Amino acid sequence: MHFTCITLFPEFFASPMACALMGKGVDKGIVSFATVNPRDFVTGNYKGVDDRPYGGGPGMVMQLEPLCRAIESIPQPGPVLLLTPRGRPFDQAMARELAAQPALTILCGRYEGVDARLGALHPVIEVSLGDFVLNGGEAAALCLMEAVARLAPGFMGKDESGDDESFSNSLLEYPHYTRPEDHAGHRVPEVLLGGDHGAVKAWRRREALRTTLERRPDLLAAAPLSAEDYAYLRSLEQTPSRRKLGRNLHILHVHSPVRLKEGRTGVASLTTFDIHDIGRVSCCYGVSDVTVVTPLEDQQALAHRVLGHWTIGAGGRVNAHRAQALSRVRVASSLEEALRMVEEAAGRPPRVLTTSALAEAPRRYRKQWPGLVSFAEARRWLEESPVCLLLGAGHGLAPEAMCAAQALLPPIRPLDAYNHLPVRAAATAILDRLLQDAW
Repeated sequence: MHFTCITLFPEFFASPMACALMGKGVDKGIVSFATVNPRDFVTGNYKGVDDRPYGGGPGMVMQLEPLCRAIESIPQPGPVLLLTPRGRPFDQAMARELAAQPALTILCGRYEGVDARLGALHPVIEVSLGDFVLNGGEAAALCLMEAVARLAPGFMGKDESGDDESFSNSLLEYPHYTRPEDHAGHRVPEVLLGGDHGAVKAWRRREALRTTLERRPDLLAAAPLSAEDYAYLRSLEQTPSRRKLGRNLHILHVHSPVRLKEGRTGVASLTTFDIHDIGRVSCCYGVSDVTVVTPLEDQQALAHRVLGHWTIGAGGRVNAHRAQALSRVRVASSLEEALRMVEEAAGRPPRVLTTSALAEAPRRYRKQWPGLVSFAEARRWLEESPVCLLLGAGHGLAPEAMCAAQALLPPIRPLDAYNHLPVRAAATAILDRLLQDAW
């Protein structure tokens, strides 16, 4: 495999490419390496390769002509990678893709970046090594080359050396131990000392699962997991590292004041389907409680009758799961009462979130209308304090109820025109997007 780095600082690579496994790989001919300096393709004493950006702004931009000539000077460039924060995230899967290529060219940007027209002139693949900013692409290029080169046949000595490494199966690697068996009272796990290879393999799998759940739970969604793996992960549910953000979330299912079909403000009828489904969804996501808000006494009586039947009545005796879900549902006569109930239960005033399908605030309410907050920011709220999520029945909360909230969550489908879901469907989608704690 041959790497070519287009760089203004070729000396950056001299030592890293000559030492450790990379140096051995070069010596054995498994990998080879060259640099091309864009300054070699410009004339003049200064050999400038950058200029000021059109439209103004800080910094300088790498010019097209030296970069194009540098790329065109390479006999067999292979895929040309441009290291940039806006590129495709680099991961182990991409490293394996690139390792199948006989040659790679890596363009190391500097300054504010390269002229954006480069992609129209050459089939450049933009790649990012992470959500951070470096002074230039050289350090990132070293990381990329090492990740790719070590997958070349013969580079690691034993090709299977990479099979159980972190990210090879969307899991972090299990922990390693070596001599001595006991150091300052810290012993090597007994299973690794017994010689039972099956037990060692099972232990390593469990440790990889546990470590991934604790440190990088986001990886588990792509991991090939068995029923046994899921059972083991469920047994680790109480690990301190697993966040249960739903414990700080309180849902208020508001039936008044809401917008009705005719466009006026009023009271929406309570439906038993909503009581059941929002209660079950909230239980699934670990939400602290659900409060049904209606000022109508007959509707309150209906809610109490349904809840009583399915918790302490006959329904609860034959369906324990339904009783568990509906045991967290309460009833309040007004939004103000519901918020007081949450404050009493949480021990402090909650922050209040809401949702709306309205494209914009009505004119008379624009000054009091809550501002948008991202789902990520709302998650941070949940880490710090109790939060109420207002869900309106009917055609959504009336404007005066909207103004009781501190912030407004984005639409479920922000780039699409249709955002009108039944409240129980909206509740499910919002909770999933807001909590993101399946793992």
